[in-house]
Amino acid sequence: MAHVEPAHLVELALRNTPPTDDDVEALRHVERCDRCRDELRMMTRVVTAARSAELVDLPTAPPERVWQRITQGLSRESAPTRPPPTPLGRRAKRKLLVALALAVVAGAVAAGGVARHMVKRNV
Repeated sequence: MAHVEPAHLVELALRNTPPTDDDVEALRHVERCDRCRDELRMMTRVVTAARSAELVDLPTAPPERVWQRITQGLSRESAPTRPPPTPLGRRAKRKLLVALALAVVAGAVAAGGVARHMVKRNV
C-alpha cells in the first residue's frame, strides 16, 4: 500500500467520524510505516493541544490606547479610520485556534512531502 495521504491522516487524528474500512486499512499501514506513524502522532498531538486550549491560552486584545495610537497614525496619512475589531467570543476563538492548528499541520505535512520528494529526486 502507498503511504497514507496527509488529508486522511488529519481525519484520523481528528477522529470526528466512526472508522471506515479505509481508516482500518490506513491504520494497518500506519502500524508498519515509521513515516506515516510519525506524521499521525504529530497531527494527533496538535489536535489534542488545540482541543485542550483554554481562553487563557489565547492572545488577548491590545489595550484601547494601542488602537488610539494606530488611528492617530493613520489619520496623519489621510487614511480612513476603522473602529477596532470587536472581541471574538469563546466559541469563535476556539474554532479559530483549531483552524490555525490544522493549518500548521497541513503546512508541515506539505513541507515534509516536498522535502521528501526533493530528497528522493537527489538520491
